[in-house]
Amino acid sequence: MALERLARNLTALALLGGLAAIAAAWGFQLIGGYVPCKLCLEQRVPYYVGLPLAALALILIVQKRVGPALLVLLGVTAVFAYGSGLGIYQAGAEWAFWAGPSDCGGGSAAPSSAANMLQALQSTRVVSCTEASWRLFGLSFAGWNAVASGGVAVFALISAFLLNRGRNEDTVSA
Repeated sequence: MALERLARNLTALALLGGLAAIAAAWGFQLIGGYVPCKLCLEQRVPYYVGLPLAALALILIVQKRVGPALLVLLGVTAVFAYGSGLGIYQAGAEWAFWAGPSDCGGGSAAPSSAANMLQALQSTRVVSCTEASWRLFGLSFAGWNAVASGGVAVFALISAFLLNRGRNEDTVSA
């Protein structure tokens, strides 16, 4: 029972941490004016997939449906491990440890007329996947995403481990 409660709390922490991370990304974009690159936008997908799964896992834990909760938590772990990998890939490209994607840049759609083309060229800001637009303690947005996604993945994996251990202890004591 104590392991199940701890698993529930860790799952809730993973969910809240993931929500805080994606809210921060949207906040920097909408309030701070930081324009995300293509790879930055791709790093948000694990949050859009993994957070509903984490919420489902939490519901399943509360309903004491341990088997399905275990499977969902393993899915959450995989999704956020992938997200962490994307963050590591981009952060490494920003530090020039390896090449980044050749097709990565932001901007807007093509202008509607030739007359607007010059104005569009002056106002369009291309965002590179290999240049960090912001850093805190040496980590860029991509680096912080790697940390946040990795943390969510670790919490989900530990939660799954605890649920499985609790289920095994219940089987032995029965």
